[in-house]
Amino acid sequence: MKTLSEIQAILADEIEKIDLAKEPQGVYAPIKYILSLGGKRIRPALALLACNLFSEDIVPAINPALGIEIFHNFTLLHDDIMDKADVRRGKPTVHKKWDENTAILSGDVMQIIAYQYTCNVPEKELKRVLDAFSQMATEICEGQQYDMDFEKRQDVKPEEYLNMIRLKTAVLLGTALKIGAWLGGGNDTDAQLLYDFGINIGLAFQLKDDWLDVYGNEETFGKKIGGDILCNKKTYMLIQATLLAQGEDAKELSTWLESNDSPKEKIDAVTAIYNRLGVKKVCEEKMEYFYERAIKCLEQVNTPEAKKQELRNLAKKLMSRNE
Repeated sequence: MKTLSEIQAILADEIEKIDLAKEPQGVYAPIKYILSLGGKRIRPALALLACNLFSEDIVPAINPALGIEIFHNFTLLHDDIMDKADVRRGKPTVHKKWDENTAILSGDVMQIIAYQYTCNVPEKELKRVLDAFSQMATEICEGQQYDMDFEKRQDVKPEEYLNMIRLKTAVLLGTALKIGAWLGGGNDTDAQLLYDFGINIGLAFQLKDDWLDVYGNEETFGKKIGGDILCNKKTYMLIQATLLAQGEDAKELSTWLESNDSPKEKIDAVTAIYNRLGVKKVCEEKMEYFYERAIKCLEQVNTPEAKKQELRNLAKKLMSRNE
C-alpha cells in the first residue's frame, strides 16, 4: 500500500509529463501555469488511494486521476474570473496574468483535456467512469450557480448551503474515490461507501474552510483572515448567525453587512457577534458530524483495516489543518 506522499510524488511526475508545448501558446501557456502552481493534489490522490485499496497496480487509475486534477484546476480558473479574484495559491490568477478571454478559452481547453485523460481507461470501465465524471462535472456547475444565486439572497437556509457545498466541493472528492475504487477492482458497494466517505469529508472540509476564515491562524492558513466577512459571503456561520441573531445583535449584524468602510473593525465586530451567538460551536459540531459519518463509511469498506489507514490519516489531517 502506497503512502499519500508516495502517491503525490507519482502525480507530480505525471503532471510534469503533460504535453503543453503546443501552439498557440496563448492557449497552452496559461494551462501550464495554473497546473504548475501546485497544491496538495488531494483529489487525484484520493483516486489513486482508493484504487490501491483493492489493487497493488494503480496504473489504470493514473489517467482519470489526472483528468480529475485538470478538471479541478479548470473550475478554479473559471471561478477566479467569476469571483474577480486577483490571487490563486499566492500567484496572480490567469485572467490577471493574461486576460479574461484567454482564461475562458484556456479553461475550455482544460475541460477537453480532462475528458481525454478520463477516457483513457480499460474499455470495460469506460462507460461508468465517463458517466460518473460527467455527472460530477454537471453537479459542480450546479453548485457554482447556487453559490452565485446565494449572493443575491438574504434568506439562504443552512440545508441549502450544505447542498451547495456538496455540489461545488464534495462531489469531486467522492467521484475521485469511486472511480479509483472501480479501477482497482472494487465492487459497487465499496465504491459507493468510498463515494459517501468523500462526500462527508468534502462537507466537513468546506465547513472547516469557513471556520478558518474567521478563527484560523493567518500564517498557517495562507490567506488573510476575515475575507468572507468583508465580502458578506454566505458561509455556514453567517447563515446561522442571521437565523440566531435577535434584538441588538440582529440590528448590529445587519448594519455591518451593509458597511465596508472599516475592514478591521467589521471583521472584529462580526466575529464578536458570532462568538456571542455561539455559531463557532454550531459550525464545529456540524464539521464533527460529517467527519464521523465519513469515518463510519470508511469502516464499512471491505478491505483490511491497515489498508484504509492512509485515507483515515488524510481525513484527520484535513480536519486538523492550520489551527
